Amino acid sequence: MKAVGGPVQCRLANAGDPGYSIAMRHTRRPGEYYCRLWLAALAVVGCATARPAPVATTTVYLVRHGEKSGTIPNDPDPDLSAAGRIRAEALATRLRGSGVTAIVTTQLKRTRETAAPLAAQLGLTPEVVPTGGAAHADSVAAAVMRHRGGKVLVVGHSNTITAIIAALGGPRLPNLCDSEYSDLFVVNVSGSPWPSVVRQHYGAADPAPDSACAAMMN
Repeated sequence: MKAVGGPVQCRLANAGDPGYSIAMRHTRRPGEYYCRLWLAALAVVGCATARPAPVATTTVYLVRHGEKSGTIPNDPDPDLSAAGRIRAEALATRLRGSGVTAIVTTQLKRTRETAAPLAAQLGLTPEVVPTGGAAHADSVAAAVMRHRGGKVLVVGHSNTITAIIAALGGPRLPNLCDSEYSDLFVVNVSGSPWPSVVRQHYGAADPAPDSACAAMMN
């Protein structure tokens, strides 16, 4: 370090400098020592005042499984009906160009069969989050956020879809009616306190709600 017309200039020593040594750096070159402290402090201030990186938006598409078969009465795990298979193809057509990067289903065949056409087109293996417990919605939300910044399709059930939306930070909506299959909820989770939720529809339209369904919506 040397004075040039009053102001102080700093030069950092390097290993090839004859005056450089760990033992003598503080005694023979005190100016360099304080310059190092000054540069280190400047770096810390720069890190402390840097703007936080923007939070990537995670887009979640939530649908109920397609129409289920009634061929076997009281079947606890039915396949999709013909109408349900058509709806699954309609879902694949709707989301084919949306950039879906992950798919989450339950263990039941009707959700896996609903996701299958899109999964095959995109080359994705759906992640299975078993349903049946009180923590299911939170488990699905955790699975979704492991793909933070991506676009995730969730295929659930009439009594789980709105709970999952709430677990993602959205409003708690009424459960879907048993006759509702066409709903497509789009939830965008970003850095804001509440995600945006848009309700769309795909495939064949649902029948008019019966009195029980209408009462449930109110």
